[in-house]
Amino acid sequence: MQRHFLPIFLLFPFLTSFSTPRQDIFSIRIYQMKDARQEERVDKFLKEMKDARQEERVDKFLKEAFLPALHRQGMEKVGVFKPLTNDTAAIGRIYVLMSFHSLEEFTTLDTRLDKDARYLSDGKDYLDATHDDPPYIRIETILLRAFPGMTHLEAPATLTTSATQRIYELRSYEGPTEKYFVNKVQMFNKGDEIGLFKRLGFNAVFYASVLSGAHMPNLMYMTSFDNMESREAHWKAFGADPYWKQLLAQPQYQHNVSHVDIIFLHPAAYSDL
Repeated sequence: MQRHFLPIFLLFPFLTSFSTPRQDIFSIRIYQMKDARQEERVDKFLKEMKDARQEERVDKFLKEAFLPALHRQGMEKVGVFKPLTNDTAAIGRIYVLMSFHSLEEFTTLDTRLDKDARYLSDGKDYLDATHDDPPYIRIETILLRAFPGMTHLEAPATLTTSATQRIYELRSYEGPTEKYFVNKVQMFNKGDEIGLFKRLGFNAVFYASVLSGAHMPNLMYMTSFDNMESREAHWKAFGADPYWKQLLAQPQYQHNVSHVDIIFLHPAAYSDL
């Protein structure tokens, strides 16, 4: 009996799909709303009212139209976050965290939403806003790919406080060069910094390399805590941990971060995370 075999190059895509876990694509969409400095010629009271209306319109759109439409697309966990009131560097912003299985899924999102009649109806006030009364100043999008050590977005597993008390910490680490950036990513994965965060109960939501954004080369990650006191206690334990001290002292991991940004967020009432 004659046997037939497929050439190995035809089998290669299937073999690699088993050996290499898919790393999800993340998008952080940042809505920037007006603050009092944007309209100096308008009466202070009217400025505050208009600024509040922008945030209300974006909130209404996200809650009633955008998130439900993403859920219908099969995206179960969408995070919506706002800066803490004392974080003056991030006033007037809403952060929306989305997860995709591929770049194609990300690039075709708007096309798919345009075919969703319910989305177009529920979001009409926002989608049909006029040029002289927009719901935001601008939108910034950061595109990321999940680390090999944590290939998908995860909802916090052990938080027990209400959403208003929870702290989500978004960190951005820039590298002085591309090579140093790759080195810091390796520190998280091969160096198992991710494992250390997990062992200490940081409730990480994601770790990812930025594919496109305003600050590059850089990586970003998000951890979560019951409250600010819990956050402080966790970082104190992290700094004192023997494994971290050993990892930090290794010669190959020196000088791989040139700038750090830390943003403290709390989840919107309608956030999935």
